Amino acid sequence: MQRRQSLESVYILPEDSSQAVLVGRVWSKAAGGPCPVVVRNGTLYDLTGIAPTVSGLFELEDLAERLVAEESLPALGTLDQFLSGEAGHLLAPIDLQAVKAAGVTFADSMLERVIEEQAKGDAGRAQAIREKLAPVLGDSLRGLVAGSEQAAKVKALLQDMGLWSQYLEVGIGPDAEIFTKAQPMSSVTCGDSVGIHPISQWNNPEPEIVLAVRSDGKIIGATLGNDVNLRDVEGRSALLLGKAKDNNASCSIGPFVRLFHGSFTMDVLRKVRVSLLVRGEDGFEMTGESPMEAISRAPENLVAQLRNRNHQYPDGAVLFLGTMFAPVKDRRGAGLGFTHEVGDRVEIATPTLGRLVNWVDRTDACPEWTFGTHALFRNLAQRGLLDKA
Repeated sequence: MQRRQSLESVYILPEDSSQAVLVGRVWSKAAGGPCPVVVRNGTLYDLTGIAPTVSGLFELEDLAERLVAEESLPALGTLDQFLSGEAGHLLAPIDLQAVKAAGVTFADSMLERVIEEQAKGDAGRAQAIREKLAPVLGDSLRGLVAGSEQAAKVKALLQDMGLWSQYLEVGIGPDAEIFTKAQPMSSVTCGDSVGIHPISQWNNPEPEIVLAVRSDGKIIGATLGNDVNLRDVEGRSALLLGKAKDNNASCSIGPFVRLFHGSFTMDVLRKVRVSLLVRGEDGFEMTGESPMEAISRAPENLVAQLRNRNHQYPDGAVLFLGTMFAPVKDRRGAGLGFTHEVGDRVEIATPTLGRLVNWVDRTDACPEWTFGTHALFRNLAQRGLLDKA
């Protein structure tokens, strides 16, 4: 279910794209393979002469400044030509990096995870449990800083009330939940289908900010992501997290990584509001918003828990920061909450990073992921680029 033909560059680029340093990745028909690119005035310029992989590119010092100063890059075509398929197509703006995610980082999503756990994956029981727990947990968790002394006091209180949960442990305790969302090079991007496993009857999008992290732990930029989630599967058991999270086409990232440069800084990123729009072929529509200011852990703290002396990523990593938005709008019946249907259009957006657009399909109907690390290096070798990788 590829729908790139319905997208235009002006719709997916940041509002201030002329001021942004945007790095992405495309499959170029002319080059015969994947190419890192930088976006300038709607045209995509080839960066393979600097580094043939995005992973290697992101390791370069002062990358944003270098790209701004570079004047002799070859053009591959306009973004609209890649969105239409004329020149090739967009790929997720990463390649060899590990794809990691932080879970339960917002109070509202903490509450919904506890509800999933209590409901044992049954969407029909969720509303009754929500009405019971929300007044208690919602007031206790609002504005709480994870790992703080106050968080420890709330933990003791909730334990006394018999309300403690493994999700609250990672939500407000000292240790964050960091898990593997997808394999390197398996992520889809703007215009692609995203996959829902056919066993799932209760699932949702998760609109998130995704950090680009160098091998030394430095955060160099950010993009948008959809951490597609199967609520009924994870609700049955937290040990099924891998089955709930890591499936064909279940991770979408893009459209481009915006490097920190000029007016775009980490302080600006802390204040963005990530919006979600879901439109179904059945006429259903749902909107939501996730303000980064409501996160319970600083992005730097999450990266420090991801990459440290005990755990390294020599090819770099990207890190989903979690979402505040857990949709509860009824769709299939009263009290059943939200779940996806095949054909849903999902848009995740913020003015500084652009718009990530996908259409929902079953994981076994989405194109299979076949271009892995071996295929990449074979392709680079055929193009005479392996010595630069």
